[in-house]
Amino acid sequence: MKILPVALLALLTSSAQAADFGAFLTARFAASHGNLDLAASQIMTALGSDPANLELQKDAFGLALLAGRPEAEQLATKVPRNPVAQLLLADVSARAGDWDHAELAYAELPHETLMDDLRPLLLAWSQQAQGQTDKALDTLQAAINSGHMGAFYTLHAALIADVARRDGLADRLYGQVSKAMADPNLRLAQILASWQARSGRVAEARDIIKKLGETSPEIAMSLPGLIAAVGKPQVADAQQGIAEVYTGMAGAVRQERDGETAPLLLQLALRMQPEMTEALLVSADNDGAHHHWEAAAAALGRVAADDPLSPIVRLHRADYLSRAGHPDQARALLEALTKSFPDQPEAYSRLGDLAGEAKEYGDAVVFYSQAIARTTHPSRGDWGLYYARGAAYERVHDWPRAEADIKQVLALSPDQPAALNFLGYSWTEQNRNLDQARDMIQRALDQRPNDGAIMDSLGWVMLRLGDKHRAVQLLERAAELSPADPAITGHLGDAYWELGRHVEATDQWRRALVLSPEPEDATRIEARLKSAQGQ
Repeated sequence: MKILPVALLALLTSSAQAADFGAFLTARFAASHGNLDLAASQIMTALGSDPANLELQKDAFGLALLAGRPEAEQLATKVPRNPVAQLLLADVSARAGDWDHAELAYAELPHETLMDDLRPLLLAWSQQAQGQTDKALDTLQAAINSGHMGAFYTLHAALIADVARRDGLADRLYGQVSKAMADPNLRLAQILASWQARSGRVAEARDIIKKLGETSPEIAMSLPGLIAAVGKPQVADAQQGIAEVYTGMAGAVRQERDGETAPLLLQLALRMQPEMTEALLVSADNDGAHHHWEAAAAALGRVAADDPLSPIVRLHRADYLSRAGHPDQARALLEALTKSFPDQPEAYSRLGDLAGEAKEYGDAVVFYSQAIARTTHPSRGDWGLYYARGAAYERVHDWPRAEADIKQVLALSPDQPAALNFLGYSWTEQNRNLDQARDMIQRALDQRPNDGAIMDSLGWVMLRLGDKHRAVQLLERAAELSPADPAITGHLGDAYWELGRHVEATDQWRRALVLSPEPEDATRIEARLKSAQGQ
């Protein structure tokens, strides 16, 4: 369901009639680049020039909400039929402690799919805030009986029983949730562990948290903080409960690939609980998915340094800062993490990534080696670390060590297509193990049949094996899949030359040079062209 189809000004057609057209266009451009604060300011300027424009009112409300602007509440009164505006105004009453009015407003939400899913949860928390625990639980039980989203409703019933100190009922309901979600995500694990610890089952609580660290190196960095905070209630009152509702629902609609609704729900959550770490993490992840790196970094910058999830937050923020063009800030964050967590590999690995992006491959090797030294029991999930170091070794022309790392990747993950292609292509370049190289590349291509780089590798090895016609077929297909890849274009030129199609070969080589190849490839292609012109 798309509550606000123009939330990011994707469909602003009728709004374009605004008197201040320059402000309108600036708003549209800023929104498309994730600068929501500027977008909101500019669309409100446009609205000021045409205050009766209904489309501008709707767009101004959506952008003000997404940007976290206080004007959103006033603008919500101008779009009373907008369901998100109805939610926001009901939340205003809730934050003011007027829970009776909030309950009435939640009850009057329109009958649309998402509103129907939210209504029982919001009603239940507003009822709980008024001391009506039994009524709140009955509201959720009716929703649970409907068979839709049962585990999510049961979780909030458990949270309400927990807040109301109905310990026996809370214990039973948390148990049902635990059985329904055998592999809890981080947030659910925090909630379940908190209940176990506060119920006197501290060892069980710690086991829940430690189990997460076994499958995620990032979470492993946060284990000390998570375990130290395990006895703290995760939801202490109805206002936090509603923030939890919005955050959980945002995660659900994101999985359904509704890219417009989730950010709105997250902003509603953050208005109820401004520094809610989980909402900020999901919000940053959503911004990152749209390549709005500055916005993602800014969201995570709001998380307190002493938050139990701070190590994870800083890792992700470093990634966003790097992508936003701030590698020095990213490096400073990661270096601080290596000092705080000297035995953990993650920050060293990310420093290796930064060095590789800067083409400082020798430094990348050093950082990846430090990360590997801290990976005491390498498992299948660690293949990427060896692959990254192997690629860095290859760039500094240390092939024996590069080959050893790629073989280690295949020892950990035998069917990893990237490693199969890397090793097969490298052997082809060295003109050795060609039959084995062909078989490895074919295995990679079987998994990724539309990968232009792997198709190119197979064509290249077939050319080395003497099957020129098959090589041309494969390389032409690779060029179709990746038309802007200079290496593939250059290889196709080589294959054409081998078949005696010299004019087509030189055309491909010239085209490859226009596509800005790597210096070594450019030198090789220029030499081929010069040689061809001399014949």
